[in-house]
Amino acid sequence: MADELEKGDHVTWQSHGSTAEGTVERKITSDTEASGRTVRASKDEPQYEVKSEKSGRTAVHKPSALDKD
Repeated sequence: MADELEKGDHVTWQSHGSTAEGTVERKITSDTEASGRTVRASKDEPQYEVKSEKSGRTAVHKPSALDKD
């Protein structure tokens, strides 16, 4: 689990039964639109937008879903 991530950190996560990897684009600390959906986040419960190395697409994940390399 990643406790505190910063932009540019390399991370991995589980995606459709396999491991995906990419880079943290930003930390989200308030409700916003990201990666094509509404993201519910706060300073106490942030989420992170990550860019996949394989597809080039972005996704939003909770810190508990990300492993920092």
